[in-house]
Amino acid sequence: MTATVSVPSSIASWLGDEAEDLLTHQAKVSKDLLHLPGPDWVDRIFAQTDRSPQVLRSLQQLYSSGRLANTGYLSILPVDQGIEHSAAASFAPNPIYFDSENIIRLAISAGCNAVATTLGVLGSVSRKYAHKIPFIVKLNHNELLTYPNQYDQIMFASVEQAWNLGAVAVGATIYFGSPESTRQIQEVSQAFAHAHEYGMATILWCYLRNDIFKQDKDYHLAADLTAQANHLGVTIQADIIKQKLPECNNGYAAVAKASGHSYGKTDKRVYSDLTTDHPIDLTRYQVLNCYAGRMGLINSGGASGKNDFAEAIRTAVINKRAGGCGLISGRKTFQRPFEEGVKLFHAIQDVYLSPEIAIA
Repeated sequence: MTATVSVPSSIASWLGDEAEDLLTHQAKVSKDLLHLPGPDWVDRIFAQTDRSPQVLRSLQQLYSSGRLANTGYLSILPVDQGIEHSAAASFAPNPIYFDSENIIRLAISAGCNAVATTLGVLGSVSRKYAHKIPFIVKLNHNELLTYPNQYDQIMFASVEQAWNLGAVAVGATIYFGSPESTRQIQEVSQAFAHAHEYGMATILWCYLRNDIFKQDKDYHLAADLTAQANHLGVTIQADIIKQKLPECNNGYAAVAKASGHSYGKTDKRVYSDLTTDHPIDLTRYQVLNCYAGRMGLINSGGASGKNDFAEAIRTAVINKRAGGCGLISGRKTFQRPFEEGVKLFHAIQDVYLSPEIAIA
C-alpha cells in the first residue's frame, strides 16, 4: 500500500500558533552530532553491535512493518493500561477494547509497526495474528488492586512466554528514582539479556517515579532527569527507549532545593550549551543521552483529552525534528471510536512521512 503524505499546511494547521516556531526552529545541539533515522537503520546502527543475527532480524521486522516501513521511524500501539491504570479506567470510554482482538485489529488497521501489550492479550490471539504484525510483550506492570495502592513494576511474564507466542520484542518499565528502582534495574537488565539470547529486541519505558519530583513544576518531565533515565536505559541494552516528552528542565536543582540536600550530579553546560527552553532542544537532549541517537527515542502520546489530534501531531513534530525515531500512542487512539483511532495514527504517521518536516 502506498502511504499518503499530508501536505505541510495540514500539519501546520494542527500546530496552530506554534507552527512557525516548531517547524523552523534550529536546534541548540547540531544534528551532525547525532545518528539519525533512515531506511538503513538496522544495517547502519545495529549490524556493528553485539546483537545476534536473530535480534537483527527482529529489529528489521519492527522497522519494516506498517505505513512507516523502511523509513527508520516507528509508530506503535501500546495497550498495557488495563493493568497500569485498571481496565475500567482504560476501556470504559470504548468498551470494544475489553475484547483483546480489537487491540490487534486497531494496530493492523492503523498501519502500526507493532503492537505492545500484555502477555494475556497477545497470547489470546497469537496464532491468528503473530505473523500479521510484530508483537511486543510488556513483561512487567504496576497494578492498582493492592491496598493501599502502591507503585512498583513487577514481573507478570517471562521471556520464554514472549518467545513462545511469537513476539519479536519485549518491553519493560523501570521507575527510575523510586525506592524500588535498584531491584527493577537488575530484573529488567537480566530479562533484556535473556531476550537478546532468544533473538528478540528490547524496549524500555524509562519513567521517573518519586514524589520529590513534584515541586513548582512536575519534574518527572524534566529534560535533565529523563535524559539520565534514558542513559541508564541504554546502558542495560535497551534497543529502543520510550520516554515522555519533556516539559521543563533543571530537575536536579529543584530536587536539591526541595530536599535541602545535594542530589545527583550534573553540569552547568547542560543548561547553557546543550539545552534551551524550547521543546525541540529539550527532546534533543533526551536523544543525545540515547548514545547520540544510536538507540532510538520514541516519545509517548500521553493521556486522552479534548485536543488529541493537535497534541499528538505536536509531539510527533517535536520528536522527529529533535532526532527521535517515532511515537507510541495508546489512550489517545483506543479511547475513541475505532475509525477515529485509525485516523489519529495516520495523522501521526504523516508527520514522519512528510519530507518537509525536517530534522532541526
